[in-house]
Amino acid sequence: MARSAGRAPGKLAERFVAARLSATALPSFPGALPADLATAYRVQDAAIAMWPDEVIGWKVGRVPPEHEGPLKAARLFGPTFNRALHLVKRGDLTDIPVFVGGFAAIEAEYVVRIGTDAPADKLDWTVDEAKGLVGAMHIGMEPASSPFPDINVIGPLAVVSDFGNNAGLLVGAEIADWAERPLEELRCETLIEGEVKGQGGAFILPGGPLTSLRLLAENVARRGRPLKAGQYVCTGAAAGIIDIQAGQTGAVRFEGYGEIRCRAVPAQAS
Repeated sequence: MARSAGRAPGKLAERFVAARLSATALPSFPGALPADLATAYRVQDAAIAMWPDEVIGWKVGRVPPEHEGPLKAARLFGPTFNRALHLVKRGDLTDIPVFVGGFAAIEAEYVVRIGTDAPADKLDWTVDEAKGLVGAMHIGMEPASSPFPDINVIGPLAVVSDFGNNAGLLVGAEIADWAERPLEELRCETLIEGEVKGQGGAFILPGGPLTSLRLLAENVARRGRPLKAGQYVCTGAAAGIIDIQAGQTGAVRFEGYGEIRCRAVPAQAS
């Protein structure tokens, strides 16, 4: 079990970045667990500064209900990097690196492409204002992977500290009519080796994708990283967080819009 304390964010960030770059599993949390979300985001910001790539977007995850009250948050956030972004076509089978000995899963995601820069000084957002940032919505898959196998067991403070447990983003076909359809009609499922392991849709997270986008816009603005046109945002696991192992194939299917397929491969040192 991770210890709870408040050591320098930079040290914890260094350990996570080193483990990711060397593709080395971490058998235990590599330091003291941040005392609160503000500290966990300082760890994340320090790690972003160390990572040898540019941020091309963000992932949004749900804070489990039992943590919402103590943390005073409903969503958590992490960066997606340019070299881990894949724009996929129908029929593609995309290799996704996963940390052997760590945590690995795939998630069906409704992905927003940001169409306009958010004002740098705007710190508070409504859902309608967030909707105005949307350039397009796509089907997508988030490969979630961390060198630390118990990242989700420890909870949101650990997840935020390690890039939000993100390992990339696969973006597929556009959902052209998303704004006209009720959330309940946007349905999807996740499969491993051809077997359905999770079902859901855009309605799974309270408030849906636009609430995720609103909360993200506020979070990154307060961190001096306002949303930019051309960035991609995966708005939250819509059909569960489904474990995958190196060597397995997975897919996410979106009713009426297509599917995205992947093959998990062992992460390599970079």
